[in-house]
Amino acid sequence: MNETNVLTGQHMNTVAGEPASATTVPVKTVSAKIPESLIRVGLQLLMIVIVLGLWEGGVRLGWISAFLFGSPVGIAQYAGKSILDGSLLYDTWVTVFEATLGFVIGTVVGSLLGLSLWYSPFVARTVEPIVVAFNSVPKIAFAPIIILWFGTGLPSKVALAISLTAIVALIAAYQAAKDADPDLQGLMVTLGANKHQIFYNVIVPSSLPAIVATFRINVGFGLVGAVVGEFISSQRGLGHLIFTASSLYDLNTVWVGLFTLMAVGFVLYFVIDWVERRLIPWKISDHRQELRV
Repeated sequence: MNETNVLTGQHMNTVAGEPASATTVPVKTVSAKIPESLIRVGLQLLMIVIVLGLWEGGVRLGWISAFLFGSPVGIAQYAGKSILDGSLLYDTWVTVFEATLGFVIGTVVGSLLGLSLWYSPFVARTVEPIVVAFNSVPKIAFAPIIILWFGTGLPSKVALAISLTAIVALIAAYQAAKDADPDLQGLMVTLGANKHQIFYNVIVPSSLPAIVATFRINVGFGLVGAVVGEFISSQRGLGHLIFTASSLYDLNTVWVGLFTLMAVGFVLYFVIDWVERRLIPWKISDHRQELRV
């Protein structure tokens, strides 16, 4: 009875607003953690600022020749002027359009041809020496011929970009198709699948990561093809801007063209990364799980 009264008394005190025993709840202090990506971007920007600062300081102190190397201030002045009058944006658009068109056509055609070689090993072994021989020749050597065939306009730049990207996509797609899991193909045959079903359900999905991986390489090759074509014969474009400025020993303008190409490549890289996440999401998730381990 006494124990019951005690418990009852404690309960009544609690209900009345008088707790039986005071308990202290520890308060957790949450420390603000800077994201790693933000730190990485900050360090990258800091390195750029340091390099540009040392460059400009060397020019002002006379240690670096502004005639041979240009100066960050001069580069910024010309970049601002060309952006305001629209000439840099137009040249960038021309080069990006040529490179993108050549990249898309060359990558799609090359990938389709490479995958189609899986159907016939005899045809693949027949054309393989030709592909290897063509790939061994620097594609820039074809530039004068392509200019003669397609003229000095847009088709010649696109054709040159295609010649650089198609062969890479063809070789990558064919190699990926050859390396497809033979056990899975045998299982499909056991289940009664025909060659077309094996191709669409095994070969294409297993080859897709390798094909998408070539996108990153071919983006650069597409820009190379467009710029080289503009070097040889063009009226507009970043290649024309760089070539004309270098002929006049205008290093500030040359650097503006080069930095713009770097920025374009940077943007296209992240576009390809976005495409890769949409086409092969399972590959991205597997990679993240490996990183967690």
